[in-house]
Amino acid sequence: MRVMAQLAMVMNLDKCIGCHTCSVTCKQAWTNRSGVEYVWFNNVETRPGQGYPRTYEDQSRWQGGWELNRKGRLRLKAGGRLRKLLTIFSNPKLPNIRDYYEPWTYDYATLTDAPAQDDVPVARPRSLISGKETAITWSANWDDDLAGAPEHGPDDPLVAKLSEKVKFEFERTFMFYLPRICEHCLNPSCAASCPSGAIYKRTEDGIVLVDQDRCRGWRMCVTGCPYKKVYFNHRTGKAEKCTFCFPRVEVGLPTVCAETCVGRLRYIGLVLYDVDRVTEAACAPEQDLLRAQQELLLDPNDPDVVAAAERSGIPHDWIEAAQRSPVYHLINTYRVALPLHPEYRTMPMVFYIPPLSPVVDVVRDTGHDAEDHGNLFAAIDALRIPVEYLAELFTAGDPDPVNDVLRRMAAMRSYMRDINLGREPDENIPARVGMTGERMYDMYRLLALAKYDERYVIPPAHAEQAHGLEELATECSLDYEGGPGMGGWGPFGESSGGVTPLAVENYEALRSRQTSDTPAAPMDKQNRMNLLNWDGKGRPPGLFPPRDDGGQAGGGQAKDAGGDPNAETEPKP
Repeated sequence: MRVMAQLAMVMNLDKCIGCHTCSVTCKQAWTNRSGVEYVWFNNVETRPGQGYPRTYEDQSRWQGGWELNRKGRLRLKAGGRLRKLLTIFSNPKLPNIRDYYEPWTYDYATLTDAPAQDDVPVARPRSLISGKETAITWSANWDDDLAGAPEHGPDDPLVAKLSEKVKFEFERTFMFYLPRICEHCLNPSCAASCPSGAIYKRTEDGIVLVDQDRCRGWRMCVTGCPYKKVYFNHRTGKAEKCTFCFPRVEVGLPTVCAETCVGRLRYIGLVLYDVDRVTEAACAPEQDLLRAQQELLLDPNDPDVVAAAERSGIPHDWIEAAQRSPVYHLINTYRVALPLHPEYRTMPMVFYIPPLSPVVDVVRDTGHDAEDHGNLFAAIDALRIPVEYLAELFTAGDPDPVNDVLRRMAAMRSYMRDINLGREPDENIPARVGMTGERMYDMYRLLALAKYDERYVIPPAHAEQAHGLEELATECSLDYEGGPGMGGWGPFGESSGGVTPLAVENYEALRSRQTSDTPAAPMDKQNRMNLLNWDGKGRPPGLFPPRDDGGQAGGGQAKDAGGDPNAETEPKP
């Protein structure tokens, strides 16, 4: 048994209100720069819906994740080394900008600078990629107003599998919100797909990162990731992805998306797993993948596991953090958290508690007591539409584990209502779902009343690991030209250490900022040479910085006696 530690996250979908605060703060921290305008490391989808990018769950089209070959061994759906070599310069299995969406801003200068006239001026949308006027047809959560509608609901790839069971009738419509980040998988197919070996998994906490120096922009990782959470920066030519806010978690702080979550639905903690069993678990039959992933996570209170973790060099305070981890308890103690699409065989480390709200809403709308456990249990058994759909999301199509989770959540509602109203609790309620009253109360406290340090149990990095972490951060960070950390930017984005951009920018200001070398455009930029406009002849002014004596440094050009700027001269010693 070789024990390793993994930072993981659980999201309680019953609490998500779709406010997108997590998306906006993540955008401001990590992708508020040119080249990644279309990128959302964290996005919130409305389900049923096509998602972001469009129909990313249709692996028959995108070829993401793993599959088993005829010998029962794992292989990438997009093909092995030979296929990647043959298509390395032309990879057709990529979403295009229409599948994501073409990002836009508005020409606010038309509103502010337009002269007095009879007609009201209009700020037309302009593409952030081409700068030209564009028509807004899609966005990262376009389904927010369209999900569940008869015209658009069938476009969901999961609904296509349940066409006979999901009917978009007015009285049977349902929807819920699904926040998504990189899954930081135990068996990441993005890392296995990268020809350059630029994507790697950190040994100390399991965060999957991109080495910006080694990345060559082949974009095979975009194809390989079944969740489509690896993106291509079209300005730098590098791949980028969610970093699990590693500069924050290294000092014990939660990710930006978790820190700012309005609904307090996110939990972060350590889990321990046996790295030698990852491949075995990923090769399990599809109906056993959920159980295999749950069993892969080790009990941190088991003395044998603790001893093996210490032999593997895991610090003692990290083992204690794993013992207090809310993530492990929600996954394996209370068994209410499920992985997203385990059938992709990547062993994802972001888990979800399925929403009970559609069930409760239906019971309430019928005029019955929506908190009574008898009514709720009967509704869960009868309301096949959301359960079947949730099963396609979280259990590879098996509704029984989803039913078990919903029954535990329903039992908790009914059991705690008696306690909160001062009545004698009915111990038969937790017994019906295989729990005790004490354990059910503990689950309720974690889901409803947990404080900050109970929801986020993140041990800080050790001093003896500092040098290694610094090297890893240098390899994987976004500190390249135009990225956070350059030109006075701080570690969490453009406004965290340098010039703070305007809250609302007009198109001209945004274009100027994106094409400048620093957040504040240099004063001498008009004297610089733009290589894009150079025909390659001669040494035009601005190609080299001026010398102190007024000439051109490094063999630059000086004017001849006649003042002809195009006449070449020999460099001065």
